[in-house]
Amino acid sequence: MTASSSINDPIQLIGATGSPYTQKMVALLRYRHIPYRIMWGDPATTLDAMGIEKPKIAFMPTVLLPNDEGKLVAVCDSTPIIHRLEGEKSDRSVVPADPVLAFLNFVLEDFADEWFTKCMFHYRWYYEQDALNAGRILSAGIDITQSDETLQQFNDFFSQRQIERLKFVGSNDTTAPIIDASYRRIVTLLDKHYQTSPYLLGSRPGSSDFALFGQLTQLVGVDPTPRAITHDLSSRTVAWVLSMYDLCGLEPEESGWLQKEALPESLKAIFEEVGRTYVPALLANAKAIAAGDKEWQTEIDGCVWTQQSFPYQGKCLKWIREEFQALSAEDQKIVENFLAGTGCEPLLLGNQ
Repeated sequence: MTASSSINDPIQLIGATGSPYTQKMVALLRYRHIPYRIMWGDPATTLDAMGIEKPKIAFMPTVLLPNDEGKLVAVCDSTPIIHRLEGEKSDRSVVPADPVLAFLNFVLEDFADEWFTKCMFHYRWYYEQDALNAGRILSAGIDITQSDETLQQFNDFFSQRQIERLKFVGSNDTTAPIIDASYRRIVTLLDKHYQTSPYLLGSRPGSSDFALFGQLTQLVGVDPTPRAITHDLSSRTVAWVLSMYDLCGLEPEESGWLQKEALPESLKAIFEEVGRTYVPALLANAKAIAAGDKEWQTEIDGCVWTQQSFPYQGKCLKWIREEFQALSAEDQKIVENFLAGTGCEPLLLGNQ
């Protein structure tokens, strides 16, 4: 792939305003000054109309990037796409040059993409008020010109399908208090962190910021229950979300990243939340996949959590450990010292 085929020509995305990963990628492209063209709609039908082969599962956003022969291919996983673009364009990077910070950024992006999305999906479809609100808005977003009758039919179908999928993120009557408590803690921790740092890893945003932002566009901007919680607990987080939509005017400095020798306690507190909730889920899921079990059960935050096994999150744990193993022995030690006592130690290979 050449730079001219993906960077100078607008990158095409297919997504929806109600998709946190679409919001993540669009905001990141704006910040990085990478030309793009967003098509709002269903990826499957749009790809069919364009004559482009659909991926096995067409998630939002679906991004069209050229393969080695220059042919456009539909891809969906935001993190590999971000790293591919990093190789194409080095300025305004969202991955810290320092390997320790890059590893922490990788873990936080994964946490936002895979755990924080549980909060988003739970609030949107578990509570009746939120489900009614989301169903109407997201259905209209597919085609705003639909008749009221067609809109209601699609709303009923789409909402029921999403509510039935709550089990895939582990949302149920037992886990609802765990998810709610985790979200409230995260928002409170962010409020404290933003008092000293405008972004997770300094005065410039990393890919983890855009992952967090994507989820928060829905939690703060669309769904009534988490919106009220966030406004009550953290006006800083609300303001941060509003600023993140368009950072094209921000001029980042290389010195804007935190120093690995002096990482703030507010950042460590965020990793304590990762260790408290996401790490037990990752480990139990990986164990179940290795054993061929279709479901796993573990204790998270003092409560029993049962969920269907998810092969992708098994890959997430593998990738985190590979990133850690790629660090020098000195940098591994810095990471181990920083994460000591956070509950994240099992993420590091050899500390299972």
